[in-house]
Amino acid sequence: MSIVADGPVLARGPTASAPQSAGRDLWLRVASAVVMAPLAIAAAYLGGAWFIGFWLLAAAGILWEWLGLVAAARSLSGPARAGWIALGACYAGAMLAAPLVLRADASLGFIAMIFLFAVVWATDVAAYFAGRLIGGPKLWAAISPKKTWSGALGGAIAGTAAGWAVAAVAGIGSPAPIIAVGFLLSVAAQLGDLFESALKRRFGVKDASRVIPGHGGLMDRLDGFLAAAVAAALVGVVRGGLDGAAGGFLLW
Repeated sequence: MSIVADGPVLARGPTASAPQSAGRDLWLRVASAVVMAPLAIAAAYLGGAWFIGFWLLAAAGILWEWLGLVAAARSLSGPARAGWIALGACYAGAMLAAPLVLRADASLGFIAMIFLFAVVWATDVAAYFAGRLIGGPKLWAAISPKKTWSGALGGAIAGTAAGWAVAAVAGIGSPAPIIAVGFLLSVAAQLGDLFESALKRRFGVKDASRVIPGHGGLMDRLDGFLAAAVAAALVGVVRGGLDGAAGGFLLW
């Protein structure tokens, strides 16, 4: 049996649409976050093998889910199938490489990860609630029918503020550049979310898998973080090199 055929069982089509189901999913999301967030922070604090192992598992899980998407698309064959598999390998590789590059900065690696977590998590939470409380025009209905411009704006404001707060507590960076970087990463996180929504729509699935209660799969949970981490790593490497990537995107 090929590796592609061993992918996850995918969640296809709509689940229960009752309001109580939505409420249950919200509580599952909260419970999952309560478990996962401390693990991510602890791994970032410990660094070294713990940090590498944490993100190696995340990358492996993402590749497993991606291969499951490809395996379910029976019309894919030959070069097209190989192309999607190669793209998945790059996607999963970025999930491992970007955090490692940022954490490698001996002086600011941990702060950089906390900054990144704060921006992405605040963006995600604020976009979720702002979109539902305010509503309004859809951000990109053809790709993600539930996302709104109000949610995107609320997420960007909250993500930027969260990044600024982390930098202020840590006593690093100048306010204006930090605000600009926080906004950039918040937008990147939302674009990553949209990319994964487009990917799932391409393959006709609701969730990448069901390994995380209330969230679906690792790809569903880490799509925004991956995009923001890659953006931060690219800016950091350009300005600070591989050994100083964290300072490269935090210090201006």
